Amino acid sequence: MNLKKNLIVLFLFVITITACKPDEVEFSLVPDRDRTEQQAVDRDSLLGYLETHYYNSGDLDLAGTDYSISEIVITELPQDAEGNYLDLPDPDNNTLLINAVDTYTATFLEVEYEYYILNLNQGGSEYSPNFTDLAEFVYSGNLLDEEVFDSSINPSGPFDMIALIEGWRHVLPKFNIASSFEINPDGTVQYNDYGLGVMFLPSGLAYFSSPPFGIPVYSNLIFKFELYRAQENDHDEDGVFTHLEDLNGNMDINDDDTDEDGLPNFFDQDDDGDGVLTINEDLDNDGDPTNDDSNNDGIPNYLDEDATESNQEDN
Repeated sequence: MNLKKNLIVLFLFVITITACKPDEVEFSLVPDRDRTEQQAVDRDSLLGYLETHYYNSGDLDLAGTDYSISEIVITELPQDAEGNYLDLPDPDNNTLLINAVDTYTATFLEVEYEYYILNLNQGGSEYSPNFTDLAEFVYSGNLLDEEVFDSSINPSGPFDMIALIEGWRHVLPKFNIASSFEINPDGTVQYNDYGLGVMFLPSGLAYFSSPPFGIPVYSNLIFKFELYRAQENDHDEDGVFTHLEDLNGNMDINDDDTDEDGLPNFFDQDDDGDGVLTINEDLDNDGDPTNDDSNNDGIPNYLDEDATESNQEDN
């Protein structure tokens, strides 16, 4: 339905433009806001939200219980007739968000962002996702005015985390996946002791000036989520997990290009450009090319153009 409406609008727009003379058509592109300035605005908005909203902490504190995102209720503080906020109702069972969240910072596009996490359950497994993993989770996303713009109540993944907005790649690695799971008679999966939380993201770690339909530009976003599973990703299937291709450790896998051939390492099957495929520079055949250094120069063979030995030479 929305697609049809959009096509009709586009058709009418084209007709209107073609009916005008060239000198009658003027387009004015609005430049993006300065990211540093927008972060200051977003920080004030998010802190204002956290200071005036609370969650039902008393309903979520029974040890050993796997709560769901539908049970997390965030409510605005009551106000008097003049619009002044009143005290927190039932403080034994409710908690102000500002007193419950953890504050984190992340640098993205040369700007330092502040974001916030309400950690309701860390997750029982020892494994935490890497920022490039495949991850399986359910979620609900809403704006600061509580309008829900997206949700997934059943796992429909896994999601490739490099395709998610920046904020997700910072938040999910701070949780652990479920400790175990069972398959129910109806074929559905029951996860146990999974990561459960809420993230509060500034627009710069979300969609900034280019949001999808239904989200205003420069929107701060809130996501509730249940983190079930995750596994390491190897996008170019060269034997090196993608998160290990981030050689400078800045969480940007696009700026690591050892042989400077225009292909980032995570998408380059010959990382050092020496003519030997990375996967074939795994000389001890242990499935890990990162621990092979035949000339002992401190650089693994797959990143060393001077080391051209291959595990295929005797085949």
